[in-house]
Amino acid sequence: METLDLTRQAPHAVLPQTTAEEFDRQEFVKSLKLHLASKVSLGNKAAFEGRAAPAFARAHGKPPESHHDIRRAMADEPYFNFWSALQRNSQEMMWKSVQIPVERQLPAIIEAGKAAAGTGTLRLNPALEIPRYHRSVDIHCMPGGYHSEFAEDDLANGAVYDRAVYIYAMGRMGPLNSDIGDTTIAAIKARFPGLKPRRILDMGCTVGHSTLGYCDAFPDAEVHAIDVGAPVLRYAHARARSLGKTVHFSQQNAEATDFEDGFFDLIVSHILVHETGHRAMRAIMRECHRLLSPGGVVAHAETPPYRDLPAYDAFMLDWDTRNNNEPYWGASHEIVAAEIAAETGFDPAKAFELYQPSAFEAAEAKRTKVFQGGDFGGGGAWWLWGVQK
Repeated sequence: METLDLTRQAPHAVLPQTTAEEFDRQEFVKSLKLHLASKVSLGNKAAFEGRAAPAFARAHGKPPESHHDIRRAMADEPYFNFWSALQRNSQEMMWKSVQIPVERQLPAIIEAGKAAAGTGTLRLNPALEIPRYHRSVDIHCMPGGYHSEFAEDDLANGAVYDRAVYIYAMGRMGPLNSDIGDTTIAAIKARFPGLKPRRILDMGCTVGHSTLGYCDAFPDAEVHAIDVGAPVLRYAHARARSLGKTVHFSQQNAEATDFEDGFFDLIVSHILVHETGHRAMRAIMRECHRLLSPGGVVAHAETPPYRDLPAYDAFMLDWDTRNNNEPYWGASHEIVAAEIAAETGFDPAKAFELYQPSAFEAAEAKRTKVFQGGDFGGGGAWWLWGVQK
């Protein structure tokens, strides 16, 4: 039986290198996260059913029914607060474990980024105003977010993000962290088999994990990708070149881009929606309507909406809203595609919502016949919502 090594990312020119000690530290964080998810978190259900739910029922005259009820019931539950503190600490430990090797070799990574040869373009806009919803909080506890710069020609936060995502997903997004993009591509091809995009836009691309698959899936298309953060875009550009992909990166706010009307046939995003506020999401969708050609498609990939989950599972998924610097997480899980389509100029009858099995884990199951998934797909799926113009 072939063993899958989930500790090793696919190499490229700007991937941070680790000493043995640095690698072991990262592996410890990954193991801690796995232990919290697979062992410690299970005690929350017992605490809820054995103590919190009966106490809520006595106080309110009814059992907790919604995930909001369960959150109120569990607010003072010692076991939940114990698990929550460990969960938050593991997230902070993860970022620190990847910051250390990046800081140690940052000048070399910057030079490697400049030296990366290949095709594609990079346009940066130093005058771009970073949206307040990014400036006001370090999303998912990542120090400095996507946009903060600490050196000339900086790409540190791109390097930090690249390795941290791999640790967070425990390798289950594939050697290139590309599972969300690959899964979205499979869903689009299945639902819109006649779509032959000339130009594709990836909104909120960060380091291009999900972007590059579109170069192979639609080889005749021109692929563009935008983000508000200059450091992640510098890293994404060097990474794409190093991996032999042609992508045109530019520093832009997805709410208002400089592309022409009807310029794209396919617009995608991958876990962007939960990092934008209510107004921003609708502004982005109005911009998608302007940018799409007739018959073009916009598709956003996220984790499941709460309405599709049992109330307890929705409560656990909602942990990030208040504990992981994800203030827009909860609202993003209550989206109804047809409603947003109607608000932003689209025909709501052409809106869609669907689940697509993880492309990486489906491939691993076929390859090994034994692979078992976890939080990122495998036994689960990514949720896609969008609309055709």
